[in-house]
Amino acid sequence: MGFFDKILHGLTRTRQAVSREIQAVFGKGKLTDEVIETLEEKLLAADIGWDTTHLILEGVRKRARGQEIDQKQLLDWMAEEAKDLLQDAPKLSLDAKPYVILFVGVNGAGKTTSVAKIAHHHVSQGKKVLLAACDTFRAGAISQLDVWAQRAGVEIIKHQDGADAASVAYDAYAAAKSRGYDLLLIDTAGRLHTKDNLMEELRKLVRVLRKHDPALPHETLLVIDGNTGQNALPQFKGFGAAAPLNGLIVTKLDGTAKGGSVITLSREFNAPIRWVGVGEGLDDLIPFDRESYARALFGS
Repeated sequence: MGFFDKILHGLTRTRQAVSREIQAVFGKGKLTDEVIETLEEKLLAADIGWDTTHLILEGVRKRARGQEIDQKQLLDWMAEEAKDLLQDAPKLSLDAKPYVILFVGVNGAGKTTSVAKIAHHHVSQGKKVLLAACDTFRAGAISQLDVWAQRAGVEIIKHQDGADAASVAYDAYAAAKSRGYDLLLIDTAGRLHTKDNLMEELRKLVRVLRKHDPALPHETLLVIDGNTGQNALPQFKGFGAAAPLNGLIVTKLDGTAKGGSVITLSREFNAPIRWVGVGEGLDDLIPFDRESYARALFGS
């Protein structure tokens, strides 16, 4: 299954909440104020957000210029406007070796599985990947990552439960550097962004890593459960205060009707969506493509 087919399938529930609802209320005609108001309701139901919805529909209204259009034209234009509100994630630069990616997020967002799936993606491209098991707090977290590492065919650096997470990260970087790894992916414990002591632990991990190199980590990704929708906005602020964020991973899009929140999350914080999760398999976390996403969202 190609990228577009995966994202098309993964956004099924959201698309039903958007395109099918729009098709049910608009067939052909002019975009009157009454029609626009109805369209607003449908987009808001998909958790696209008021400001983002307004921008999409204002763009569509300007394109229409009072002329009669059909539903295909409407959905195509909405997809184009949505695409323009998203930004392309810059391509991963592996000039630094190892390239270090730190994964953060709240409990249950899907960090550990995302780490493994991204490792699998890079291994399939011939890269040498090492994992760091820095979730030393949650019972079973290290063994869970170990199992995923075996499935992805990668090595893992781990200490015992309860060990200092910063020490694990420090040792993992030293191992990755000495053994010539291309990437080091660091899994961390899930934590609420409102818990100061846990956020301080994350800041400590970053400080310790920077004893190796002030540029570390090269990238910090916030993992967000797609079911959370726009409620994830405070998470971005909280985690961004502990470690500057370079992008987002949105998981479980296949199980939610709130997939439209991806546009708002990206736009509000001017942060690229790096990866989206559309299933449970190793190949079901895919690099984000804004055009494919927008087309799949609106069924255009």
